[in-house]
Amino acid sequence: MQLIKRLSLTSRLALLFAGCTAVVSLLAGVLFNHASEAHFIELDQQLLDSKLVVLRNTLQGVDSAQSLARREAQLRAELNRQPDLALRVTAGEQRWFDGAAGVTLPETPGLHSLQNAGTDYRVYNASLRPEQPDSPQLSLILDITHHQHFLQRMQHLIWLTVGLSALATALLGAWAARSGLRPLRRMGEVAASVSAHSLTQRLPQQHMPAELAELAQAFNAMLGRLDDAFQRLSAFSADIAHELRTPLSNLLTHTQVILTQPRALEDYREALHSNLEELQWMAQLVNDMLYLAKADHGLLIPKREPLALADEVEALLEFFALLAEDAQVSLIREGTAHAVGDRGMLRRALSNLLDNALRFTPAGGEVRVTMAETAPGVTVTVENSGEGIPAALLPRLFDRFYRADPARHEGSSEHAGLGLAITQSIVRAHGGRIYCESEAGWTRFVIELPRIV
Repeated sequence: MQLIKRLSLTSRLALLFAGCTAVVSLLAGVLFNHASEAHFIELDQQLLDSKLVVLRNTLQGVDSAQSLARREAQLRAELNRQPDLALRVTAGEQRWFDGAAGVTLPETPGLHSLQNAGTDYRVYNASLRPEQPDSPQLSLILDITHHQHFLQRMQHLIWLTVGLSALATALLGAWAARSGLRPLRRMGEVAASVSAHSLTQRLPQQHMPAELAELAQAFNAMLGRLDDAFQRLSAFSADIAHELRTPLSNLLTHTQVILTQPRALEDYREALHSNLEELQWMAQLVNDMLYLAKADHGLLIPKREPLALADEVEALLEFFALLAEDAQVSLIREGTAHAVGDRGMLRRALSNLLDNALRFTPAGGEVRVTMAETAPGVTVTVENSGEGIPAALLPRLFDRFYRADPARHEGSSEHAGLGLAITQSIVRAHGGRIYCESEAGWTRFVIELPRIV
């Protein structure tokens, strides 16, 4: 069993081909052998039937051993025409004529096969006069040794054919399997060459067999996902370094300046307050990153409580009311809906969307929150008027540290490019999805939650 497990796929296919060919050849040989044997029996039956008619005519009127002796010369002449045929005539316990002395014959009528002293015989027992119950019995003994020799040679040929067929099929099968599995070896070579620095290789799908084309497509798609993931990871590491470099530099510079000379207590207090703001910004950034890391590992488990989304949205709109008033932006709520989820997490997700909408809505514009219950679940849409987002940027909006406005490099922790990534993680933790649409002067973020989460 261990040896079979270690065999290569090529060897297994070759052995399978050889085994199948051997079984088919053996079955064909056995069937041919049985057919040949049945054919010889049929020929022997026909021969003995014809000889039985001739012998009955020859022995017509014979009713004793003496009368048979008078016709013995004629009988032997007839038997000499078939050298491999012998005859025994019996009447009760008496043998009137015995051309097969020393051979024990079956007594039942009909055709029989037997072997005696290394010779094979076909014996046909019949009455001399079928219409008489006490008629003498004729036993025609046909030497079929040459038939058996032919069948034995046929059997040897069958075994030789089976062996040679299996060997030839194994060799041809190994060659065919090795040729057919060449794309798999190519796939293995590509997989062996894959590393974090070489994810650009792809398998040529147009040269793949139909059975492997789907596997090659899946393999190439996997390489594409890995390449994208490594690029995102590299960009994420660079973004983290970029985001932390500025506050750390500010802290070091400010602290060094303060320590260059003795200063009043009020100056030290002001410096500490300034450093505290930077430290709080960094702490919030680290907390957001840890939050996303928990979401990546499936550790973000929301509570399950019934929520009236209209009340939650209304509370958030009241919170943002002063900010919207200063920005001269109208806040509008439409519709109602109920869902099951985590109040704190959903409030955070909606708060991130409202904050984004307010920051990018021009004066005189509006931010609209629409809720609706559909057959699949609940839909919450946060949309704002203003300049739209190019379609090429929409797929990357939920990437970490990504900013649609590359000129913006400073800001608070919620403006570091993690807000939408956190929102997406929260929605996914609830079993829903979020996407963005931007057209005709409106940008909308759509959250779809299942009815039962």
